[in-house]
Amino acid sequence: MKKPPVHKPNYFYTIFSVTLVLFLLGLFGLLVVQGQQLLKTLREQVEVIVELKEEAASPQVDSLKQHLAASSYFKANSTKFFNKAEGAALMQQEFGQDFGKLDMANPLYDVLIFNVKSDWMDPDSMSLVREDIKVMPFVNDIYYQESVTESIAANLRKISVWVLGLGLFFVLVAVALILNTVRLALYANRFLIKNMELVGASWGFISKPYLSRSFRQGLLCGILAIVGLGALLYMAFRDEPDLLSAINVVGVAVVFGTLLVLGFVIMVSSTYYVVKKYLRMRVDDLY
Repeated sequence: MKKPPVHKPNYFYTIFSVTLVLFLLGLFGLLVVQGQQLLKTLREQVEVIVELKEEAASPQVDSLKQHLAASSYFKANSTKFFNKAEGAALMQQEFGQDFGKLDMANPLYDVLIFNVKSDWMDPDSMSLVREDIKVMPFVNDIYYQESVTESIAANLRKISVWVLGLGLFFVLVAVALILNTVRLALYANRFLIKNMELVGASWGFISKPYLSRSFRQGLLCGILAIVGLGALLYMAFRDEPDLLSAINVVGVAVVFGTLLVLGFVIMVSSTYYVVKKYLRMRVDDLY
């Protein structure tokens, strides 16, 4: 008489769910680690445009550059000067607008563009920068796009909250799946486990194969999550090479190392709980 086939529990959904948990937690960690550094880089890329009056001459532009270089808010080596002819050429290149064909005088101004340090990119500090520059009689006005960085910061905060919430939710889902999968594995071998215990096998000896498997699966989940996050980082910075300097290598390494630890901690601790529960059961409870 043939023995009925033993259906081994499918660990695919458990590995997938734990990997998803680690991916979301790792994404939250990267947003925390990289968020401030990325915001700092983006703030320092916001251009401050100083519009110069018609009578501004080269010596006055040089004096403005020297004044900026000596200031505490100026980001070193960030000045760019465009006269109105260069501005018209850029506008024609970007928008196809040619003032010569319209028989119009060039309405643009000479401009000096520079960047400020990230600590100064807020309304109060920028008002001080504006006052510091506008005292010069040849300066017409100052412009900058503050709303860009503020909207990025707000969106990063919202994304972080959602990612953390989803991560915590999937932690509960993953633990439930692990407990159910391990329970099925132990249920299929419940009599073998109890017989091993009755002939003198220690709890450590009985639980070792299950804990070893969960340890390997936890490391696999951590590696898969790291690969996924690495691919996400690559796609995020592939088309923006200027932002590569914003990568916090140490912080990313800490996040990835933490994911490996969390992977086997979640798997091993959940497996250990179920194994101990079965080992404490009486023989009559196995039926």
